[in-house]
Amino acid sequence: MNVVFAVKQYISKMIEDSGPGMKVLLMDKETTGIVSMVYTQSEILQKEVYLFERIDSQNREIMKHLKAICFLRPTKENVDYLIQELRRPKYSIYFIYFSNVISKSDVKSLAEADEQEVVAEVQEFYGDYIAVNPHLFSLNILGCCQGRNWDPVQLSRTTQGLTALLLSLKKCPMIRYQLSSEAAKRLAECVKQVITKEYELFEFRRTEVPPLLLILDRCDDAITPLLNQWTYQAMVHELLGINNNRIDLSRVPGISKDLREVVLSAENDEFYANNMYLNFAEIGSNIKNLMEDFQKRKPKEQQKLESIADMKAFVENYPQFKKMSGTVSKHVTVVGELSRLVSERNLLEVSEVEQELACQNDHSSALQNVKRLLQNPKVTEFDAARLVMLYALHYERHSSNSLPGLIVDLRNRGVSEKYRKLVSAVVEYGGKRVRGSDLFSPKDAVAITKQFLKGLKGVENVYTQHQPFLHETLDHLIKGKLKENLYPYLGPSTLRDRPQDIIVFVIGGATYEEALTVYNLNRTTPGVRIVLGGTTVHNTKSFLEEVLASGLHSRSRESSQATSRSASRR
Repeated sequence: MNVVFAVKQYISKMIEDSGPGMKVLLMDKETTGIVSMVYTQSEILQKEVYLFERIDSQNREIMKHLKAICFLRPTKENVDYLIQELRRPKYSIYFIYFSNVISKSDVKSLAEADEQEVVAEVQEFYGDYIAVNPHLFSLNILGCCQGRNWDPVQLSRTTQGLTALLLSLKKCPMIRYQLSSEAAKRLAECVKQVITKEYELFEFRRTEVPPLLLILDRCDDAITPLLNQWTYQAMVHELLGINNNRIDLSRVPGISKDLREVVLSAENDEFYANNMYLNFAEIGSNIKNLMEDFQKRKPKEQQKLESIADMKAFVENYPQFKKMSGTVSKHVTVVGELSRLVSERNLLEVSEVEQELACQNDHSSALQNVKRLLQNPKVTEFDAARLVMLYALHYERHSSNSLPGLIVDLRNRGVSEKYRKLVSAVVEYGGKRVRGSDLFSPKDAVAITKQFLKGLKGVENVYTQHQPFLHETLDHLIKGKLKENLYPYLGPSTLRDRPQDIIVFVIGGATYEEALTVYNLNRTTPGVRIVLGGTTVHNTKSFLEEVLASGLHSRSRESSQATSRSASRR
C-alpha cells in the first residue's frame, strides 16, 4: 500500500501507452499538482515528454508533430475544454486519461466533438489525490465543513478522492466511522454508495481479511494540530509551510535568488528521505556529516586537468557533484532558518509548556507556566494564543479554570482580536461537548499505570512526549479492541479477524505528526499496512483557518455574549 508508487505507476503507464515520439502533457490545475508530487520535470523529459501545458491556457501553439497525453479531472469544465480542443486539435493524436469515473454522456459528447478522429483512447486512471509520502495522501481541501456539516461541493470532491484512492490501491473495504461525527457518517455513506454503484470496478481479488476504511473527524483531536513539531518534515511544515513539496524561503534574511523556493521530496532527495522523521537535534549533526562528505568530494581548485582521462573523470562526476551541492545548500538553508526561528521565537520553552498542556494533568503548574510565557516579549502573539488555546481545551471544565484571566492577559500584551476570538472558536470546534473520546484523562487502570511509570522514568525528550490520539485509536483497532459503539461499521457485516490493510481518513485534515505515528506503526507491526489521508495536511496556521472556515466562531461569540449577559443579570 504505497500511494506514491500507485500514482507514479499510472503516469508511467500513460506515457508508455502513447508509444515512442515527442509528447505534450496536457493537465488541469489539480492534476498538475498530482503529477508534480511523484515525478520531477527532468524524469518526465527522459520519457520524451517535452512540453507541459494547462488545458485552460488560451494561447497554446498548434504543434502537429506532438502527441498529446491529457490527464484531467472529470469535471464539467474540463470536458468543455476538451470538446473545444477536439473541434480544433492542436496536436496530432490524443490519449485522454481521466483521474476518476467519467459519465457515459460525457464520453459521448467527446466522441461527437472528435470529428477529425484524433482521439486514440479514453481511459480512467484513478490518481485523483495528492500522494505526499508513501503512506500519506491529501486532497488539498481547506475548509471542508460549514458548522458540523459538509460543504456539499467538498463532500463530492472528498468522496471522489477517497474512492479513487481505494481503486488505485485495489481495495474494496469494510467501512467504520466515528459515531460522534455526523460528517464522518455522511462520508462513509457516500463512499459506500459509489462502491455499490460502480461494483464492477471494485471487484478485486478477495483477500482473507477484507481491508478496512476508518473515517475520523479532526474535531476529536484539536490538540495535535496546535503543537510545535520537532521532527524534520513536520517542523518544516509548522514553521515554513510545505505546499505540494515546495517551501517558500523568500522571506529568509539574505536568501540567494536560486533558493527562494526549494523542493523537499523524499523521492529524489536522499538526505531528506533519510532524515524526514528524525528529531531536530539529529538533523543538525547529519547536516554536518553531509557537509564534510561534500567537502571531501569537492574538486580541488588546483586540480590539474592534464590528460583526457582527467577531463573525462571530471565531466562524469560533475553532475553528481552539482546535485550534491544543490542538496547541501538547500538543507543547510532550511535547517539554518529553522534554527533562527526556534531561537527568535523562544520555541524550546514554548514547546515544553505545550507538551505539558497536552500530556500532563497538573493545572496549577500549567497555568503558572502559561502566564509566565505570556509575559515574555520573545513569545509571538501567534504562540501566545496557541498556548491559551491548548489550556482552554485541556482545562475547559476544571474547577479552577482561569481562561477569562488569560484572555485579558492576551489583550494586555496586544494580541490581535482575531487570535483572541479564535480561542473560543477552537473550543467550540474541538471542545469536550463535541469530542466522542476522552483526550486527556487515562481511561483505565493499565493506562493510569503507564502514565504514572512514564512520569517516573522521565521522558527521553520533553519536546516529543505527545502521542496523537490517532495512535491509541489505531493501536486498539489493530488489536481488535476498538469499540463498536464509538466506531460502528457501516452496514450489517463486521470484521471477525484483526485488520491487515487499514486506510484512515481524517475529515478536517491530518498532520505530519500523525503521519509519523503511522510510519512507526507500519515499521513495528508486522502484517499490518496503514495509509493515512486527510482533506488536507495541517500545520497550526492552516488548522486555525479550518476552524475559521467552519463558521463555528461566530456562534461561539454569540454564546459567550449570552453567558456574560446572563451572568450580569445575576
